[in-house]
Amino acid sequence: MEPRRFDQTSNRPGPHEGAATGRAIVVEPFVRERSRSGAPASRGQRSPEAKLDEAVGLAHAIDLDVVSSGIVPLVAIRPATFVGKGKVEEIAGVVKAEAADIVVMDCALSPVQQRNLEKEWQAKVLDRTGLILEIFGRRAHTREGSLQVELAHLTYQKSRLVRSWTHLERQRGGFGFLGGPGESQLETDRRLIEERIARIEKDLEKVTRTRKLHRDSRKRVPYPIVALVGYTNAGKSTLVNRLTRAQVLSADMLFATLDPTLRAINLPHGARIILSDTVGFISDLPTMLVAAFRATLEEVIEADVVLHVRDVSHEDAEAQQHDVEDVLRQLGIDTEQSGRVIEVWNKIDRLSDADRARLFNLVARQDAQRRPVAVSALSGEGFERLIEAIEARIAQNRSLLELVVDGTDGAGLSWLHRNAEVLSRTDRDDGKVVMSVRVDPSKAGAVRAKFSADQSADEGRLS
Repeated sequence: MEPRRFDQTSNRPGPHEGAATGRAIVVEPFVRERSRSGAPASRGQRSPEAKLDEAVGLAHAIDLDVVSSGIVPLVAIRPATFVGKGKVEEIAGVVKAEAADIVVMDCALSPVQQRNLEKEWQAKVLDRTGLILEIFGRRAHTREGSLQVELAHLTYQKSRLVRSWTHLERQRGGFGFLGGPGESQLETDRRLIEERIARIEKDLEKVTRTRKLHRDSRKRVPYPIVALVGYTNAGKSTLVNRLTRAQVLSADMLFATLDPTLRAINLPHGARIILSDTVGFISDLPTMLVAAFRATLEEVIEADVVLHVRDVSHEDAEAQQHDVEDVLRQLGIDTEQSGRVIEVWNKIDRLSDADRARLFNLVARQDAQRRPVAVSALSGEGFERLIEAIEARIAQNRSLLELVVDGTDGAGLSWLHRNAEVLSRTDRDDGKVVMSVRVDPSKAGAVRAKFSADQSADEGRLS
């Protein structure tokens, strides 16, 4: 195993998370790809060092005390143990020398591979899926989040039930002295898990119906929905705090927040929006988690504007972008075609002067409809541009009306401010007020009906 040193303080939870849960070794298996043409790595492919750093960060997120970490180069994956026999013995020596009780394998292990490695190393083995599920289990605080995590965890456990342990042998049962073969422990475990999964799925159906009722009620208002998506630790929660002045937990930690957050904010021109913060994405996100969190991620599907928050200071920013876009495509959102996605290039405060200049030059060369917005959620730099971009994107689907209203109609003016986005107002000498307003298409008819009869000299027209 090729050891690699890392910053022990990065991505660590705060003191409120509790004491360390065990001494761990993190192993990054790296399968060397042999290319006949000698072509460079594909766009968005991560280096093994970057993948190892992320795996160490995930281990820190559940308070594991990582005492050693390293990269294991592989020519081919072994069916029995994933890594070769020599590496198994080498890692066994490290486990014994470091008195480690957990080994994190940053890959997907089959149940047989996991069992064989645990026997060889005399330690608990966690693969990438199991590690992410452990983090999600700690971070879920709401009932909805807990149900979604438990569903994913049970689905994962069900796949681990194989005829590999002696306690899963056939049990004696039935009538008579000898009796017949009764239900095995494996079958009992599987049946109990399936029954629990069925109950959770029923509960989640209620969650889905409740969320739909909430969305329907918001559509009746209606307020535009702006959803934040992005790779974990890209700065979404810090961005929400900056925009809403809320106190959502934000930390330099993978999966610092898990439960979705909804906040209402007023934009400068009067529009009121609902800001939705969703769970962060990660590379190789287990399919069962995407399925379990679909009720939460439906907020993204229904959103009027999607803010894709990226950490441009990260060395793997491009690879993270592709990972997020892959998950969005699973949800039915094509970032190439969808006109509602705005890329937010966050953490520009971490860039050097030369990198900042290069970044802003790159932004300026982008097409106006797809131009990213460079910001710093920590310092607030670029937030004016971000709010302008959100207002412009919302305005694309709204109606522009020119109205002339009686200046003495205070109730009408107040109603107009509550139900429309007032862009400009001009008071005329005859006591009339000329107003340019932008309204949701569902409310355009009500605005025309209220003001066109005796107060609208200029007929409302769509932009």
